[in-house]
Amino acid sequence: MKYNIVNEIKLIYTRKGNAEKKVLNSQDATDIFREHFDADQIDYRESFYSMYMNQANKVLGIQKISESGITSSLVDIRIIMQGALLCNAVSFIIAHNHPSGNLTPSREDIGITQKIKEAAQLLNINLLDHCIITSTDSFSFSDEGIL
Repeated sequence: MKYNIVNEIKLIYTRKGNAEKKVLNSQDATDIFREHFDADQIDYRESFYSMYMNQANKVLGIQKISESGITSSLVDIRIIMQGALLCNAVSFIIAHNHPSGNLTPSREDIGITQKIKEAAQLLNINLLDHCIITSTDSFSFSDEGIL
């Protein structure tokens, strides 16, 4: 009987289904993210997403990072960066919703954004924005000069 001594890792990347959407500003990003947030849950529980882009700011894909409780969402930076590496992203934008409807970033929002930005810089990948979304509005870290 032959056993593998070391597990083999195989990575596959395909462009099938690429919609070729381009992100030029925070409104473009918010519009694309809104297509992925569950409209029936946006005022109920937090979700966190990452959108990966190529050099021309065309969207390579969107990944749900987590879906959690009413006032917080667990964010594993390694999963965000893994997604960026797997699709050869040059840049990315993150987004989460605030079920309360309050667009003001919390201290935790600002802290996790800084940690994600630092991790991305180590890999030479650009974090372009962090959007907070409610059912009626949005907030952009970049537009407000926080990023």
